[in-house]
Amino acid sequence: MDVKTKETNKVSNWCVVSMASIPLVMTLGNSMLIPVLPIFEKKVGISSFQTSMIITSYSIASIFLIPIAGYLSDRYGRKIVILPSLIFALIGGLIAGYASWKINEPFTWIIIGRVLQGIGAAGAAPIILPLVGDLYKDDDEKTSSCLGIIETSNTFGKVLSPILGAAFAAFLWYLPFFSISFFSLISILLVIFFIKIPKKKEEPPALKEFMKNTKKIFKHEGKWIFTIFVIGIFVMYVLFAVLFFMSDILEKTHNLYGVKKGFVLSIPLLALCFSSFITGRKIKGDLKMMRKIMLVSLTAIALSVSFVGFVNDRLIILLAVTSFLGLAIGSLLPTLDAIITENIEKEERGTISSFYSSSRFIGVAAGPPLMSIFMRDFLNGSFIVAGIISLAVAALVYFFIKTEEKPRLKEATV
Repeated sequence: MDVKTKETNKVSNWCVVSMASIPLVMTLGNSMLIPVLPIFEKKVGISSFQTSMIITSYSIASIFLIPIAGYLSDRYGRKIVILPSLIFALIGGLIAGYASWKINEPFTWIIIGRVLQGIGAAGAAPIILPLVGDLYKDDDEKTSSCLGIIETSNTFGKVLSPILGAAFAAFLWYLPFFSISFFSLISILLVIFFIKIPKKKEEPPALKEFMKNTKKIFKHEGKWIFTIFVIGIFVMYVLFAVLFFMSDILEKTHNLYGVKKGFVLSIPLLALCFSSFITGRKIKGDLKMMRKIMLVSLTAIALSVSFVGFVNDRLIILLAVTSFLGLAIGSLLPTLDAIITENIEKEERGTISSFYSSSRFIGVAAGPPLMSIFMRDFLNGSFIVAGIISLAVAALVYFFIKTEEKPRLKEATV
């Protein structure tokens, strides 16, 4: 890379912090509620399945709106989409919090607030992936490193979430909703002052041309792209299903409540965070290494998730198994981010990466409600099936992620 390109690729530390704050806030907005779902169930007077909808409603809104946000960010700019989205997240938190505080039967209004937060999540966190690609241009090593920081921020949010959620709820059970608005405000200010978007040198393609190019991408490179999407769905399903299960089992079987429960729940997430940070620093745009990480991680998920149900009454072993699962998932997440961001041209980067982010939210949305059903009659079987699926997904990686030639998508759009 020449000196001029290197100069162009300089990004301030505050810019990186500002970008990292967005997935952190969006993660807190969802994961922080998991340890306090049993409290919501009692305070609002709802079923376990209805409680899971507090997580799922957020994710469903994101699933459908993320691709639209991705296209708008390609067309009109990343920052123009990110800022209004963070404002939606702020307003959603205020609605859910106020309803819980002042309304006798607040469930419907909580869901409305969560949907607004999901709309905010759709236009905020997923846009960061293409934004990183824009800022670092063709420097794959710096892109991978920054994406590692972004994903680590995401996973660090998951570590903090159970502790903060439990601590806030111990003070006021609906305080976690208001705290999401406060964190969103901080992120809004950081984005306004520190994220400087590179000026566009040319007009983006018209919608018709854009759709044509996107269709070509999926036609020529669809096998490996859809493989990444499937991994995103599966990994987030496993993560949120296990977290939902542990949040319930820590109270009912191990008599852990409040902040103590939050700290215990954060242990496997800390392993996930550590693994994500190390992997993001090591992959450096190396596709062969990424493929190996995916194969090893999916095999490790298969081995660990299959045993979760069998060890649920032995806390130390349960934490060891779920921490190993966290290490495997943590190594996958920055790898997926890097491979989907580094191999897509700027014009379609927002849209393709948004489809990937949307696929992750499918897993987030499916995890809690399905686990609330499985926990009744099919607990061990559901985890074993997840292990088998993990091996099947690894087979997709083996056959469809090739390393002979880097799959630059530029060729597909010509």
